Amino acid sequence: MSKGINNISMIRNSTIWKSVLNNFLFGLFFPAAAWVWYFLNNKINFNSQNITDIHVLNPVLFLIDLIPFLLAGLSFFLSKRLQNERIQIYNELLSKEHLIQKYSGYVKKIGKGEYSDVANMHFDDDLGLSLNEMKENLLLKYQTEEKQKWIFDGKNLFDEILRKHNEIKPLAYEILVNLTEYSNAVQGIFYVFDDEIQKLSSVSSYAYGREKFLQSEYKLGEGLIGQASYEKAILYRKNLPDNFITVSSGILGEQKPKSLVVLPLLGDEKVQGAVELAFLKNNIPEDVLLLFEELSGIIGQTLFNIKANTTTKKLLTESQKLTNDLRHNEEELRKNAKQMEKTQVELEKSNIELAQKIAEVEQGQKRLHALLENASEVITIYDKEGIVQYVSPSVRSILGFATEEMIGVNRFERGERILKDVFQFLLENPNEEKTFEYQYTDKNNKRLWLETTGRNQLNNPAINGILFNTRDITERKEAETVKRLSSEMQALSENSPDMIIRMGPDGTFFYANPTTERFIGLNPKTLIGNNIENSDIEETLKAFIKTITAETIAEHKEIQKETVFNIDKVKRIVQFNAIPEYGENQELNTILFVVHDITERKEIETEIENKNKNITESINYAQRIQSAIIPDFDIIKRYLPNSFMLYHPRDVVSGDLPWFYVTDEEIYIAAIDCTGHGVPGTLISFIAYFSLNSILNSPEKRTTSEILDELHIRVKRTLKQDSPDSKARDGMDIAIVKINYKTNKLEFAGAHRPLFYLRGDELSRYKGDRMSIGGKSVASRRGKGEEKFTNYEIDIVKKDKIFIFTDGLPDQIGGDEGRKYQAGRIRDIIVEKNNFSMKEYYNYFVEDFENWKQDFKQIDDILFIGIEF
Repeated sequence: MSKGINNISMIRNSTIWKSVLNNFLFGLFFPAAAWVWYFLNNKINFNSQNITDIHVLNPVLFLIDLIPFLLAGLSFFLSKRLQNERIQIYNELLSKEHLIQKYSGYVKKIGKGEYSDVANMHFDDDLGLSLNEMKENLLLKYQTEEKQKWIFDGKNLFDEILRKHNEIKPLAYEILVNLTEYSNAVQGIFYVFDDEIQKLSSVSSYAYGREKFLQSEYKLGEGLIGQASYEKAILYRKNLPDNFITVSSGILGEQKPKSLVVLPLLGDEKVQGAVELAFLKNNIPEDVLLLFEELSGIIGQTLFNIKANTTTKKLLTESQKLTNDLRHNEEELRKNAKQMEKTQVELEKSNIELAQKIAEVEQGQKRLHALLENASEVITIYDKEGIVQYVSPSVRSILGFATEEMIGVNRFERGERILKDVFQFLLENPNEEKTFEYQYTDKNNKRLWLETTGRNQLNNPAINGILFNTRDITERKEAETVKRLSSEMQALSENSPDMIIRMGPDGTFFYANPTTERFIGLNPKTLIGNNIENSDIEETLKAFIKTITAETIAEHKEIQKETVFNIDKVKRIVQFNAIPEYGENQELNTILFVVHDITERKEIETEIENKNKNITESINYAQRIQSAIIPDFDIIKRYLPNSFMLYHPRDVVSGDLPWFYVTDEEIYIAAIDCTGHGVPGTLISFIAYFSLNSILNSPEKRTTSEILDELHIRVKRTLKQDSPDSKARDGMDIAIVKINYKTNKLEFAGAHRPLFYLRGDELSRYKGDRMSIGGKSVASRRGKGEEKFTNYEIDIVKKDKIFIFTDGLPDQIGGDEGRKYQAGRIRDIIVEKNNFSMKEYYNYFVEDFENWKQDFKQIDDILFIGIEF
């Protein structure tokens, strides 16, 4: 650039001198003209003496002689100034041109997307600042578009995979392989929800480029997999514990995942499956989670469609089989129709022959009537409506009815369901014959066993109805029953240590096992076939058996009673079980008596009752001791008038403990949740109570966090958890608050328990530290020493409200879906009802808890404390 300026300077200098010379020559015209004019007018000879004299006599000519020099000087001055201005303009143009070239390259690189090349380029002028802002906006847009493109490409990839498969297992494996690699996960498991067993079962697993063979199942709500599926939301966990899982790789060796994502697969608004992915990095990019959100419904709907298609294929196969069966049946019906046509022709021919023989039949009817009257069967003919058209005279001797009582009557109205069912069957199947047995009550209310054979003779002109042939088989059935019951009982009870007797409702013994003789001193053979009234059973026992028999018959259910027998000349307590046994038509056939010696059981029950009584007395005494250390709420109200305490132990004694302590300047209050429930939790609560009191009784001033540090040390020392080989993990969670009304300061520290601080309608949550009092913390187990608790200090403003609670209320199962109450519900109620007084909060939470719990059992002790300043 300086070389160009020098060249321009040389050119300009030459131009200046040319201009000076031209103006000088131009200026000579004026003195020359003046001198010529002067000499011509004055007629003077031209010589140097004359010129000198003329200058003296005429000074104007001297001035005219100076004009060339004046013009040359003026020209030099003006040309020089113009040259400087032009050089300055040229330099500015060169500077602008250089800047434009720089901007042009900057813009070209941005246009090509080469953002890394211009990352360190910055400008201070307005145009440069605008270009910088444009670059940042374009870079942000580029990055957003790259993320969207990544998500879009991912969706296209999995859409292509989903279109290829119509079976779940190969689909699951290919989805898992691509999803693991696309999202940079190290391991994945694909679960499918089985609608029949209501479980999520693993169908494919994959890690570090290799297929794994892991089998696991989860119910909805069970584990992280079941929880994410139950809540139908992606579950993302960071900072996984070291013992969570280890992934082995030939390249990376043993690696522990840092984070975990469980992706529920939703289709048709239901859970169809889930994918579990493990990552070696702690933070998963937002675009990866967005892709998972997109894929949840796409993969889930495909699973639903595959399941539906599989079901459809199964139904289609069954439908095709049914169609083939129908076609086969249709062919059979067609053949039967042809046969029926042939039969019809033959029947018409037979009718002609029958007409010729009617006369002969009429002659023989009298003879037939005499035979039927004394027959062992009842012949009954019904029309299509079930009305009796004919009944043989033998109905009187077998069923006790006269023929006129039967004819013209619908006998199905007597309630014999089986007769009506068979009648309907014969109407629908005219070529079928049906034989069946049933119980029937005759005119004299006697229960009979009958055997009936039914035929459809509607097409027989001589009968024109449904024909039933019925005979009495009562004696045969009773013999069969006795034989069956006797053989069954003998096989079942011959070696039983219990006395087993089967007796009819009328008191007849059908069976007695050998043990009977040991119980009542009678040989079983003397009972079988005999009636209880005629037996040698001791009168008191006989009355007892008759009483329990009557109760069994009346109540139609098993009766249990206890009584005393002299067995082997020793008084023994026995349990007498009377079990009704019914026949095919729910008629009481027999009563089975099973008599069991329960003397030893009774003695054990008595011992258990005594032990339970002692335990109950001990628990009640422990409850009185615990009640003595629980602060009286009236005392709390004296110091904190605007407060409430919701305290609901699950058992008689509680593992939750409210603690209250007052000094000259400060008020301490805490909600303590000890390990376990009932008596174990109560014992830990005693340690907490006395340790806290001892700490506060010392002269040393401590913050709330220092109180918890000291409490942690004392609990470990008390429970001998400070030894290296100690495995005890007992301890407590706690939220402790210190209030100083003089300084209007509040301190808080927590072990797994939070503090909710409400000011106006804004709620602040102060999380407790993620470690308990007692046991070994994660840091100490890793050899890093004990961690210290965090101390929070808050300025108190009038009308501020605080809330502390144990985990009993948030963890309570209830509601229409059987879910947890949760701390979020507590927070929402506190904010929504921010204008409530403490009493109104108490009443609301008591009612809401009961409505939420419904019929579910209380699962934990509940402690909830609220204070308004």
